[in-house]
Amino acid sequence: MKINTALCIAGTILFNIAGSLCQLDVCGRAPLNTKIVGGVNAAAGAWPWQVSIHNARGHFCGGSLINKDWVLSAAHCFQNLGASSIEMYFGRQRQLGSNPNEMYRTARRIINHPNYNDSSHDNDIALVQLSSSVTFSKYIKPVCLAAAGSVFSAGTESWVTGWGTLKDGGKSANILQEVKLPIVRNSKCYDAYGGGITNNMICAGFLNVGGKDACQGESGGPMVSKNSSLWIQSGIVSFGEGCADPKYPGVYSRVSRYQDWINSYMGSNPPGFVKFN
Repeated sequence: MKINTALCIAGTILFNIAGSLCQLDVCGRAPLNTKIVGGVNAAAGAWPWQVSIHNARGHFCGGSLINKDWVLSAAHCFQNLGASSIEMYFGRQRQLGSNPNEMYRTARRIINHPNYNDSSHDNDIALVQLSSSVTFSKYIKPVCLAAAGSVFSAGTESWVTGWGTLKDGGKSANILQEVKLPIVRNSKCYDAYGGGITNNMICAGFLNVGGKDACQGESGGPMVSKNSSLWIQSGIVSFGEGCADPKYPGVYSRVSRYQDWINSYMGSNPPGFVKFN
């Protein structure tokens, strides 16, 4: 992406960028956005970084486009799966029926975090390299990522998207779903689960109320918050107890903890990292 040096420097000052400067002219912008369990149908193009990840059985996990060549997802999605079995769809709104704005890619390689723990769900993060670059459009754009040191205070308005089941153990959604959730303080999340919540995790949901949450099939998908005009990914759908249970908020991998790890694979085109406060 060509952009002059002065504009890149201005981006650093205005957005407190860590990572790629020039990726910021495309990441986190959803021009078609007018604004899961308990969620509603999302409009076409509302979340242009959303990825539908498939194997031979169809959609099984979500992901987010972070530049033209890479998708961010959850490590637990790819245990015992090879890159050759993975297909990814960009610009998709519905799982059945026509998707005129869609683009398709296979996977070149999958990189699970080396310290991912299947029992504790710690470091539940993965990168998927595309077989070839995608072309950005109004319906296909990368998301900005939360930079190291980002702070998502309790109550921060966040959005989770995906095609998961509409209730625990229920039928998967056909149309992409969106749901708005508040961030839950890690200490409260720790108490809710009786431990096991690390600094690599971030929680969201309606404690004592429930009714809205990510569910099966949303794993690996993004949780985002808006900072000025940019959408920034704070979390990756990781795990929870049931779906939308009022006693248990959803738990997400905290993206800001992995800036160096992500950038170590990106080469000359790192994602747009933005510090959220």
